[in-house]
Amino acid sequence: MSAPPSALERYLGHLRTGRRLAANTLDAYSRDGAVLLALAGDLPLASVTSHDIRRFIAALHSKGRSPRSLARTLSSWRGLFDWLQRRHEVAANPCAGVRPPKAPRNLPQALSPDDAVRLVTVEDASQMGLRDRALFELAYSCGLRVSELTGLDLGAVDARTGEVRVTGKGSKTRIVPVGAPALAALDAWLAVRRELAPPEEKALFVGRAGRRLVPREVQRRIKRWAAAAGIEVDVHPHMLRHSFASHVLQSSGDLRAVQEMLGHASIASTQVYTHLDFQHLAKVYDAAHPRARRSGTPRTKKR
Repeated sequence: MSAPPSALERYLGHLRTGRRLAANTLDAYSRDGAVLLALAGDLPLASVTSHDIRRFIAALHSKGRSPRSLARTLSSWRGLFDWLQRRHEVAANPCAGVRPPKAPRNLPQALSPDDAVRLVTVEDASQMGLRDRALFELAYSCGLRVSELTGLDLGAVDARTGEVRVTGKGSKTRIVPVGAPALAALDAWLAVRRELAPPEEKALFVGRAGRRLVPREVQRRIKRWAAAAGIEVDVHPHMLRHSFASHVLQSSGDLRAVQEMLGHASIASTQVYTHLDFQHLAKVYDAAHPRARRSGTPRTKKR
């Protein structure tokens, strides 16, 4: 007779069927849960206290875990204990009130508008070149994550309405406008895609073998395009998402609209781009105003 599923196994089952989380997200929850069980050892989850959680976090920190990683791990544990508490399997959530070490605030890197346009308009008439042009134009036009780009199926982009239907984090769907250059690049790619992909393949973007493109290949290709465009910074796919958000916010100032297009659940995640906008304005001011500071001291935005 097989042993009954553990609390972690039942929780992962809930996340899989009840919340329909993506496979990568489920893997992260599974890893975090396994770490918790390993640190707890023989101590049952119902007996874990806030003191134990702080001790576990301190142990992981001492092994080199970054504050950002610890915050994610603690959030995962908190979700598990919340679920157990709702099921009356623990009396209280031991993660409540426990905070991870503070992480330094790193602003996302964004390309300048000129560099972003240079990157997405590299001339390459090969099949893979037409694919990459469509891929990067769409990333910059819509601010999509690399997983969202590679997850697009045929029919996700409606050329008639100029919109793309995107499935983001937590399997949430959103509609994002698509610019004319991206639509034109997609049209050119679709003309050659049928030569590569078998009829049963649903992916919008495929590789040479005709199968769905994987994120790692996108990361490799964008570095090649950045080099061809003469862009010296280390470019990665998420930089086009940051550039989209920063450039739209600089032009419109509409934080709520940018939040919706990015698919952020919280406006706080989008507000980081206001700091990029401020840095841009501060540089213009310091360079142009006769009474601007000349010391070279970096300017910071006051909250």
